[in-house]
Amino acid sequence: MLPFTLQQLRILKAIATEKNFTKAAEILYLSQPSLSKQIKTLEKNLDILLVNRENNRISLTENGKIFLEYSERILALCEESCRALIDLKNGDRGYLIIGASQTIGTYLMPRMLTLFAQNYPQIDLKVQVNSTQIIAKSILNQEIDIAIVGGEISDDLKKNLTIEHFVYDELNLIVSKSHPFANKKTINKEDLYCLDFITLNSNSSIKRFIDNILIQNQIETSQLKTILQLNSIEGIKTAVSLGLGAAFLSSSAIEKEIKLKMIKILKIKNIKITRKLSIISNSECYKSKAFDFFYNDLIRLKNKIKRYF
Repeated sequence: MLPFTLQQLRILKAIATEKNFTKAAEILYLSQPSLSKQIKTLEKNLDILLVNRENNRISLTENGKIFLEYSERILALCEESCRALIDLKNGDRGYLIIGASQTIGTYLMPRMLTLFAQNYPQIDLKVQVNSTQIIAKSILNQEIDIAIVGGEISDDLKKNLTIEHFVYDELNLIVSKSHPFANKKTINKEDLYCLDFITLNSNSSIKRFIDNILIQNQIETSQLKTILQLNSIEGIKTAVSLGLGAAFLSSSAIEKEIKLKMIKILKIKNIKITRKLSIISNSECYKSKAFDFFYNDLIRLKNKIKRYF
């Protein structure tokens, strides 16, 4: 007999996530006394302390953290086995968890999912949008099946991921239609020093990427004038359209504004800022039929166009 049940593993994971017995019990539809009893039973069977309960603060002990890693793997394998059996039983039916980094998830993914859902209405889809690093970790933890990301993936995560180039995303310099530069087809690198910039905050991976490209093209980014930093692309688009400044944004994020002629794109002579979007998945994870359908759709899209945006 194993010294634990799957329900006890789910409880430990919920406690680690919520750091609160009451909230953990709620998400598992258990009473708090029942949840507490299960954890005490688990600790007794393992003969180790898993959860610290000091000064009304809940945290895992070192033993608890190690056991949680194995618990998550066990639960993921259990879920994977059920999904494999469902695929075998129902043929092409199933569900798929798709991940996307922020800009892709907001502007590109909805259109792709709409088309996929029309072609495969029998497949249930769930989407998670987060930073590239968090999405990559979720892929490795088998919490997400497949994802499209645009940010850099750390080397320690790359070794266990399947990473495939998807398309290139162009990052455009935009200004309002009333901006003094709005009638110019191209500007020189030196003109960038005359602009007031609106950017994402300094810890944004997109901002760091743009700065690196500009530096590679001998542009002193420290000399560029940033008048406003915002936390959202929508906020930046609004500020630019109102004439507050210029900004670099993904072409997928400004399609509506370009169509409505709210902003203008400025081309910089001899500079083109693009970033590579990648398809990532877990190289060791079972690939369902739903996964194959979505992946093949992506490859068809990739082969059909040189650039999606």
